Amino acid sequence: MFCYAAAVIETPSPNFDTRNAPVSLVILHYTGMPTAQAAIARLCDAASKVSAHYTVLEDGRIHRHVAEADRAWHAGISYWRGQRDINAISIGIEIVNPGHEFGYRTFPSAQMQAVRDLCQDIIRRHAIPAKNILGHSDVAVARKIDPGELFDWRYLAEYGIGVMPPAHASATPDMALAQKLLAEFGYDTADLAQTITAFQRHFCASELNHGLTPVTMGALMRL
Repeated sequence: MFCYAAAVIETPSPNFDTRNAPVSLVILHYTGMPTAQAAIARLCDAASKVSAHYTVLEDGRIHRHVAEADRAWHAGISYWRGQRDINAISIGIEIVNPGHEFGYRTFPSAQMQAVRDLCQDIIRRHAIPAKNILGHSDVAVARKIDPGELFDWRYLAEYGIGVMPPAHASATPDMALAQKLLAEFGYDTADLAQTITAFQRHFCASELNHGLTPVTMGALMRL
């Protein structure tokens, strides 16, 4: 098994402050920049006012920027289950990928294994429920689309990292019920169409941008 601890590279960022709540979420991002070097430079630039606790490179190496005990600045304006200061209650992991703007691509096996091992360790140490492993797009449905539809959430769920409904579950679409279930799961449903798209991006990417399809409804009902 890949041992992420042996590969951690200390690359401190000045962009953090005091955490005032226990960790209960892990938020996964993609870097969305042309190179890993550019992304890390930005995360460590005081002028950028952004950071994350970790960055996972495509070859599986991991950079640590902010101690888990501190509050990194990765989620921005966000919401989950009534909480709006997601930075205060989460650990942020950036995953190197150019993103949709610079040539979005699949995430290599070595990188996914490193994300898996890092998340398993965080989950164990902070007693985080599987359902609390989320994407940036889940907590910022109107602003963010990362880590995106190519990210292999199902692979992580096989190791207890996140939850996934059965593939191709189906149910009759019911918009009112969908809104209720999305809100109960944790989403901001102020703009329901955007929320459904965000849900699809994470849980049923085959349905992305097709509205409340039977597969989308089935996935939502089986979470």
